[in-house]
Amino acid sequence: MKYYLAIDIGASSGRHIIGWEENGALRNQEIYRFENKLVKRDNHLTWDIHALLRGVKEGIRLAFKAFGALQSLSIDTWGVDYVLLNGDREILPCYAYRDHRTEAIIDSVHAKLPFSELYQRTGCQFQTFTTVYQLYCDLHAGRLAKATDFLMMPEYLMYKLTGVKKKEYTHGTTTGLVNVRTGEFDKELIDAFSFPRRLFPKLLQPGTYLGRLLPEVASEVGGNCSVVFCATHDTASAVEGIPMEGNYPYISSGTWSLLGVKTEHALTDRKSENSNYSNEGGVGYNRYQKNIMGLWIVNSLRQELCPDKPFSEIVEEAEKSDFDETVDVNNERFFSPSGMRQAFDLTLKQLPKTPADYFRCAYRSLALGYKNALDELEENTGKRYDRLYIVGGGAKNNFLNRLTAEFTEKEIVALPIEATAIGNLLVQVRLDRKG
Repeated sequence: MKYYLAIDIGASSGRHIIGWEENGALRNQEIYRFENKLVKRDNHLTWDIHALLRGVKEGIRLAFKAFGALQSLSIDTWGVDYVLLNGDREILPCYAYRDHRTEAIIDSVHAKLPFSELYQRTGCQFQTFTTVYQLYCDLHAGRLAKATDFLMMPEYLMYKLTGVKKKEYTHGTTTGLVNVRTGEFDKELIDAFSFPRRLFPKLLQPGTYLGRLLPEVASEVGGNCSVVFCATHDTASAVEGIPMEGNYPYISSGTWSLLGVKTEHALTDRKSENSNYSNEGGVGYNRYQKNIMGLWIVNSLRQELCPDKPFSEIVEEAEKSDFDETVDVNNERFFSPSGMRQAFDLTLKQLPKTPADYFRCAYRSLALGYKNALDELEENTGKRYDRLYIVGGGAKNNFLNRLTAEFTEKEIVALPIEATAIGNLLVQVRLDRKG
């Protein structure tokens, strides 16, 4: 039997999931989970990339120990963040997207190229943390002058495993620098921002073989295998992993909620721009989708109000609350506040009286955010849908699913599966079948 390893890393944790084919179906089993968290350094939010790499290697070691041999592995992560390299040395710190460093340069970027032109060329929604703005900060801090390579997070981790530096398409489309018509980095944009062209080579598609583990890595983890590109942006893998009948809107529900639908090509018209819809790469299709703040809000409230309380109790108490005021979950106030409770207090007309009130408000506000985004999607695509698929951690929350059904008036198909890992594994299996 052949075994494949999907390493799926989000903003709060990483998971190692083994997959294999059995009786015509793809089976999977989680074998390791490790923590990932923001690290504050010099008043900036950063990632500990060395801890990430240690977590990746430890899970690979446990996979070899448990299964003896692996056919291949691949890594997917959240989008937009990256590591700069000077040869084989990292240029640190590795900034996290929730850091506020880009806010001061947004106007300077748009002075060089108005956002409308950026959107026409790349189809990327406006977000202050998109890679293009982060790179512009690095340019003016002198960091790009030293850089020989810029690798997105999964590209960097797979480079550390194989010694191969390559760039992958789906992750590239989160940078705000890939042309929606060519599917490659837009050289005119790169020149307009004075970014070094050497940092932007050809993009490779999901299902590309990279190499095998370096001898020293193989010795450390107890085995060797092929390393390949899956759809390395976690949402791209999640969409690929949804067992969907037909083509319906989806929500990949985690720290962020990504609501969208597959389309044949990018939509960059004025309505799409005004509603801040994004166009990102999929496995042979375009993902027309929108970022919604997601369970970050709920998780942050829990850390502040009741860190030791199980989510089952939190949800049960929220259901019993009668607090019905809502907030706009996409308000920048909720993006990276010093306190999430305070962010709610500053937004609401009526202050919640209990923790359950805050959580009910958060869940209802998320469902309302889904409804608004879905209304925009249907308006922009000119199509109406009667079904909505939900995958990821949020699919396990029956209360949120019921609220979503109530607000959207759609049939909800909640699939509490590791859709991202499944999509990662499917690409590996298909590549292996090709030989």
